Amino acid sequence: MSDAPILMLSPMAPHVIESLDGAFALKKAWEAPDREAFLAEVGPTIRGLAMAGHARVDGAFLDRFPKLEIVSSFGVGYDHIDAAEAGRRGVMVTNTPDVLTDEVADLAIGLLLSTLRHLPQVDRYLRAGKWLEKPYPLTPTLRGRRIGILGLGRIGKAVARRLEGFGVEIAYHGRSKQEGVPYRYYPTLVDMARDVHVLLSVAPGGAETDRMIDATVLQALGPDGVLINVGRGTVVDEPALVEALRAKTILSAGLDVFADEPRVPQALIDMDHIVLLPHVGSASVETRRAMGQLVVDNLASWFDGKGPLTPVAETPVRR
Repeated sequence: MSDAPILMLSPMAPHVIESLDGAFALKKAWEAPDREAFLAEVGPTIRGLAMAGHARVDGAFLDRFPKLEIVSSFGVGYDHIDAAEAGRRGVMVTNTPDVLTDEVADLAIGLLLSTLRHLPQVDRYLRAGKWLEKPYPLTPTLRGRRIGILGLGRIGKAVARRLEGFGVEIAYHGRSKQEGVPYRYYPTLVDMARDVHVLLSVAPGGAETDRMIDATVLQALGPDGVLINVGRGTVVDEPALVEALRAKTILSAGLDVFADEPRVPQALIDMDHIVLLPHVGSASVETRRAMGQLVVDNLASWFDGKGPLTPVAETPVRR
């Protein structure tokens, strides 16, 4: 139990709210009739922040909370948080890795199969009564395809392990070659795209990866190529992807993430030969509960003086 004031900007799962409300002096920004006035009032006292969603946490935001010690973020990605700036100010940032790795990896495989074998389209075909008229046309296959993974981190490795069971060749691209990894490494993304049939992105967002999958990469992927993205939407140049799909520069795409969520380009929605999901990679009851609990546990551990459980790399413990 602590009397530390904790701010929650938008509502999280009920068990997270209940846990934090019972353990801290929880301030709920969404309940305030005047949000700005509320933040101005409580800002000078806030020592912890529990957050979900993609509210931008930058220098100007941090200026409002001079006593802030920790930002406990829901989700593995934290490109919406300027963690380097937080680190310079001695503010810890934590995320929720590991507990969602398997769930997202499972979803990535499901999305890959759904995209290649047209599973959503086949479902719609049957429901529309078209099977009574004629069989659904033959689809592409996963057999014999080489898969290139962009971002061989925790989730990327979990995806690769699952793909091994399908007997496909696996390659990867990242900042550097990893020791002890049995898959072929490509120093450049374009070269990997040219050599694979599926480009599967699990890359995080941020300036380093912004629109990394551009027209040149899609051109290299080629007319039999498929793009799968379960990482961050900003990694893909969406206008270039739309054009590549329209021009049949690539065969298809399966996307769980988008550049400006929850707004999805209408041009993508209008295409029937691709598969679109509303960012549900980790969206099972069990996994989301575990993620929420880790948000709580990071705050509890910090204010118990035990340090954070899952700090991000840019913010080492300084207090």
